[in-house]
Amino acid sequence: MDIVPLIDRIGENPTAALFGLITGIVFGVSAQRSRFCLRAATVEFARRKMDSSVAVWLLTFSTAVVWVQGATLLGLMRPEDARMMAVTGSWSGAIIGGLLFGVGMVLARGCSGRLLVLAATGNLRSVVSGLIFAVVAQMSLHGWLTPTRDKLARLWMTEGGANVDLLTVVGAPEWAGLALGMVTAVLAIVIARKSGLAPRRLIFGSGVGFAVALGWVLTYQLSLAAFEPISVTSATFSGPSANTLMFFLVSDPVLEFDVGLVPGVVIGAFVASWLSGEFKFQGFEGEANMRRSMTGAILMGFGAMLAGGCAIGAGVTGGSIFVGTAWLALLCMWIGAMVTDALVDQRAGLVGAAT
Repeated sequence: MDIVPLIDRIGENPTAALFGLITGIVFGVSAQRSRFCLRAATVEFARRKMDSSVAVWLLTFSTAVVWVQGATLLGLMRPEDARMMAVTGSWSGAIIGGLLFGVGMVLARGCSGRLLVLAATGNLRSVVSGLIFAVVAQMSLHGWLTPTRDKLARLWMTEGGANVDLLTVVGAPEWAGLALGMVTAVLAIVIARKSGLAPRRLIFGSGVGFAVALGWVLTYQLSLAAFEPISVTSATFSGPSANTLMFFLVSDPVLEFDVGLVPGVVIGAFVASWLSGEFKFQGFEGEANMRRSMTGAILMGFGAMLAGGCAIGAGVTGGSIFVGTAWLALLCMWIGAMVTDALVDQRAGLVGAAT
């Protein structure tokens, strides 16, 4: 992949932003049409259902794993160069942050990625919750909540100055990740057939996973061609939401992958909803729901920055390259969401579908 002419033409940072925009558009279209949402999947699972949301999530995850591990075998990317693999991870952050994020996404009725997609389709509840999420994420990254986040993260860190590659730890062969992804994809298809899920929704669900792989490959190739250091990353909505917010608030903003990603998701989801006739303005259904969503957004914002990623960043993007803390954070997100659904929504008799 020769991207040097593009870099020479528009520059390294604009190229990174363009790659983020492309990744975001693919993600936005696919997520809107597939209704991909970790919160919906965990709620179904908590209620002992293996239905469409579980199938979509499993297919998204497996598609990301298959494409990323396939790209690794072909030499199109190196997981060890990824930002989240190359830095010290936090086991305590993954546990505490993952649990907080899981609680928050049930209260907010959607994970951070889902809120962004819904906001682009006219859901004003998601606009408010998404803005709160971005502000709290920024406060956790560079603001008042930073000392608390650092203190919790340093309780239990990974050793050796880097994160843990689960495939390396267990001594698995190079093709093991690809094989696991394919097995998970088969499971997703089986569940989809039993639930009567439309093939089109499955295809778009796999598109979300492809967007994650696309981001990894594009940023890795850019890191090889760029003169300045470029972070090898992909789709996530904790840091990028905070960075995009600050991009429009500071006097000397810097273009980067994150700044292209979030607008790309908005554009993709908006176009997909408009063309399908699903764009519709919606608001809060009362003061109690507003308080609940705002509380959930706060928990997700802090939890995501503490865990090292959101439902997409840790759960799919980090999971696809087998980052140890990402898998732990994902597990804790499921646990936090299932417990919250059982204690809050199931007791109140609320419907578990994502909004």
